[in-house]
Amino acid sequence: MKPSDDIELSSANDIGAEPEAEVEATEQLTTPETSPAPEEMDGDAKKAQTYLHNRRNTYGYIKYVSLVILTVQNAALGLSMRYARTRNVEMFSSPAAVLMAEIFKLVICVGLVICEAKGVQKGVNYMYNIVILNIKDTIRVCVPSFLYIVQNNLLYVSASNLDAATYQVTYQLKLLTTAFFAVVVLKRHLKKWQWAALAILAAGVALVQLSSTDKQVAAKTTNLPEQSRILGFSAALAACFISGFAGIYFEKVLKESDVSVWMRNVQLSLLSLPFGAATYLINDGTSKNLLRGFDAFVWYLVLLQAAGGLIVAVVVKYADNILKGFATSVAIVISCVASIYIFDFVLTVQFAIGTILVIGSIFLYGYVPKKAEPRTSLSV
Repeated sequence: MKPSDDIELSSANDIGAEPEAEVEATEQLTTPETSPAPEEMDGDAKKAQTYLHNRRNTYGYIKYVSLVILTVQNAALGLSMRYARTRNVEMFSSPAAVLMAEIFKLVICVGLVICEAKGVQKGVNYMYNIVILNIKDTIRVCVPSFLYIVQNNLLYVSASNLDAATYQVTYQLKLLTTAFFAVVVLKRHLKKWQWAALAILAAGVALVQLSSTDKQVAAKTTNLPEQSRILGFSAALAACFISGFAGIYFEKVLKESDVSVWMRNVQLSLLSLPFGAATYLINDGTSKNLLRGFDAFVWYLVLLQAAGGLIVAVVVKYADNILKGFATSVAIVISCVASIYIFDFVLTVQFAIGTILVIGSIFLYGYVPKKAEPRTSLSV
């Protein structure tokens, strides 16, 4: 599973999504300038206008609710992973947690596919046709399935060695790696301000990493070996590169077919299970005690991680890059503030400057300039 950005790049393929051109054409027919007065409308026209009005209100409500949920989830995941790996209790196996997250994600996505198919039998037949009968297409998803398992295990390594605030900021390098693979694999062309944003992002993360902020934490983590800032950063950096490549690969697969995002995530999770099980066996050497150390907090963490990518899908469908960048930025701020009180995190000037640069780069990269309005003979 890919944490919180599994399906970020291609949610436009969701089942049930309305074609943009059709939506725009419908709305253009009912603009205030062209729509008839209420007394001139017939019954069908009034119903159509009421439907469009209610739909806009619903979309706006879902957009902001999903943004709030994404902000809380982003902040809570980093803080929870750090807390789970530094508690004075029996330590759980991180590969086991990753495996269980994939199982939960598979169950959730199967439920969503069944709901979209409007029936259990139709949903099962749809999944059988896509997963089994079209086995060559399913095998293509093996690459991101394997990469996401490796990535999630690396994130646990990073969370075990970096404080929550540093982990949260450093992981934003996935923006840089995703852009890199978009240029190399998809042959995209970045704007000048996007290149500048990536440079600012790299500088901000470098400042954060060079600041020494976790001196007090090491003494409190009795269940872990001595922590290494270099190991934590290396794991986070590797996870960012894997996230970038897997995300672009997954986007390419989505664009080359008409299979929905939820169905693709069924394939992802289904194929991730053997990779996750193998990773657990290699790490622990036995299938016994799979759930050793799993208490209520660990189960909460597993569910939080499983739901992350699905929340992103909703946000990308209903919100834009600026609002999504705002949610990510607020999550970073929340992580920094919460770390001060929970983990005795020391906020230095250097860390603060680096964080500001990272947040600024997120907004700059997602900036979309407004198109200039065409001038007419009546223009002043």
